[in-house]
This record gives sequence, structure tokens and C-alpha cells, in this order.
Amino acid sequence: MNPVEQVVTAMVGRGDVGHLGLLLWAACASAFAYFMLRELTAANRRFDDFVRELNRFNTRHEGEDA
Repeated sequence: MNPVEQVVTAMVGRGDVGHLGLLLWAACASAFAYFMLRELTAANRRFDDFVRELNRFNTRHEGEDA
């Protein structure tokens, strides 16, 4: 194998590893974003339920302090 072929083989090999690393990084970042959006959605739903129950409580006990 001549030196040019060795250099080309080495660069192609490193490029594949680089692309694999980039793919793994992108997959992990996407999974993290999906997880965070799912958790944020659940937190918003819990907060909405809390505000709804607080409103029901205030409506039910409106005027009892007077």
C-alpha cells in the first residue's frame, strides 16, 4: 500500500468515527430535548390542575369570610 492510500484510508477512517460521534451526540441531544419537553408538559399539566383546584376552592368558599 503506497503512502497516499494510507493517508486516504486514515482520513476516511477518522471521518467515519467523527460522523459516528456526531450522530451519537445528535441522538443524545434529541433524546434529552424530548425528555425535557415531556417533563415540562407534565409540570404544566400539574400546575394547571393546581390552579383549577384553587379556583374551585375560592369559588366554593367565596363570601364565607364576611
